[in-house]
Amino acid sequence: MSSPVQLIVGLGNPGPKYEQTRHNVGFVFVDELARSKGASFKLENKFHGDACKLSLAGNELWLLKPNTFMNLSGKSVAALARFYKIVPESILVVHDELDIPPGQLRLKQGGGHGGHNGLRDMIAQLGSKEFMRLRIGIGHPGQSRDVSNYVLGKASRDEQIDIDEAIDEALHTLPKVIEGEMQAAMNHLHSRK
Repeated sequence: MSSPVQLIVGLGNPGPKYEQTRHNVGFVFVDELARSKGASFKLENKFHGDACKLSLAGNELWLLKPNTFMNLSGKSVAALARFYKIVPESILVVHDELDIPPGQLRLKQGGGHGGHNGLRDMIAQLGSKEFMRLRIGIGHPGQSRDVSNYVLGKASRDEQIDIDEAIDEALHTLPKVIEGEMQAAMNHLHSRK
């Protein structure tokens, strides 16, 4: 058993320009979770983002969408975590992952930033790598010079279908993660496709 989740952070960039981009799958995940529970995000200036609270699997937890832009996500996460005394081990960060094909999922506790600037800033701001990560595969464009345009672009129709199905599956498995059953959740999610 790992720590129960108290905060789920969806990473993305704010504003309509970025809404349907690959980089914003974390926002899509927490938006879907909030919608499914009848919760609504509200701008919380002291947390530099949009937040809401809901109950899932018998636990009260916060959802957060930083409005600091991806590279400064840690500022928002650290502000909410410190205010509510949430330890890094009880934070689940949902983000896009270049090194996983579209529609595949990986769940893990701790680790490095893997070149993801949102994670890099979170590690710096929290002073810890020990938060959980739900990585949603978006695929890689093939050349590192194309990464920026790729993540800020929209997925193809087929890729988007795979990504949407992965998000649905992750939402379905989330209660296991919330309850601290990381291994069971990992076994299920990693066996997809």
